[in-house]
Order: sequence, then structure tokens, then C-alpha cells
Amino acid sequence: MKILPALAAFLSLALLTTAPAADETKDKQQQVLALVKEVQGQQKTIAENQGKIDEKLVTIAEAVRLARIYSSRGGK
Repeated sequence: MKILPALAAFLSLALLTTAPAADETKDKQQQVLALVKEVQGQQKTIAENQGKIDEKLVTIAEAVRLARIYSSRGGK
């Protein structure tokens, strides 16, 4: 995803501009890394869910296509 590098760059820049003590910087960097990893996990989950949704839509579209074929053969 292209959003994640931009988010990481923004958060890193925000941390650098505040210039806290070295220990605070390490803690904040670790927090940012943890958040980035969490966002990456969420994006992976979203991508997997989107794949499942796409598969279900294909199945539904095929069922609708078959239903239309069978209904057209019904002899109204």
C-alpha cells in the first residue's frame, strides 16, 4: 500500500521536529514502529477480506447469470 510509507515518513518527521531527550525519542520511535506494524497488519487483513468479498461477488454474479438463463427458457 502506498499510504503506509507516507504515514511512516510523516510520523518520523513529526518525531524529529519535537526534539525530545534521547530516551524519549527512542520510546516514541518504538511506539511509531509498533503503530506502523499494527497498521500493516490491518491493511493485510483488509486486503484478505477484499479478496473474499470479490470471490463471493463472482459466485453471486454467476448464480444471477444462470438464473437469467433458466428464467428466459421458461416460456413466459
